[in-house]
This record gives sequence, C-alpha cells and structure tokens, in this order.
Amino acid sequence: MAVIKILPHPEYCPAGAEIEVPAGTSICEALLDHNIKIEHACDMSCACTTCHVIVREGFNSLNDAEEEEEDLLDRAWGLEPQSRLSCQAIVAQKDLVVEIPKYSINHAKENH
Repeated sequence: MAVIKILPHPEYCPAGAEIEVPAGTSICEALLDHNIKIEHACDMSCACTTCHVIVREGFNSLNDAEEEEEDLLDRAWGLEPQSRLSCQAIVAQKDLVVEIPKYSINHAKENH
C-alpha cells in the first residue's frame, strides 16, 4: 500500500487529504474511490487532459508515460515536467504527493 497526499485544491479537496491505496491503482481511480471528484471527461480512456495532475513527490516510482499520454499532456494547461494524466499514472509501492492544477481544459465545465 502507498499513501497519496493530495495538496489542497479550492474545489476538489479544500483541506487536502492523505489516502492509502494498493499498488496497481491509477491515481485517478484512487482519488475517485476516496470521494475526491477529480475531472475525468473521457472516462479514464486517455483521450483528454481533464485529469491532469502534477506529481510533486514520488514521480519516478510511477509507470512510464506512453506516447499517447505524452501527446495529450502537450495540450494540458499548466504543464510541468512532473505532469501526468492521473488515469494513466499507476501507483507503485512509493508514497506520492499530488497537486491537482487549478485550471483545466474542460470546456464543458464552463458556465456559458
């Protein structure tokens, strides 16, 4: 089991959180399983960037990003070297610190 520490996010996790998850779980699944309602517009199929997260600690313990994920990440807002699509980032045995970016490219969420 690994611990994921989620840094505070004004909408999804205002107080921050620490959750314990089994190895082999995606970051997105782990957050959703613990009622942290991260966006995932493509239903975790690696077809969008709404579940983009920044892995502040433990990044190198995750599985390697596939080319498809890398291509999608190029479109994400606030991209950093430690950015991953949470639906594709698989937790190993190492603890993680994860930041959910403040802004997303999910236009369906905007109030127009």
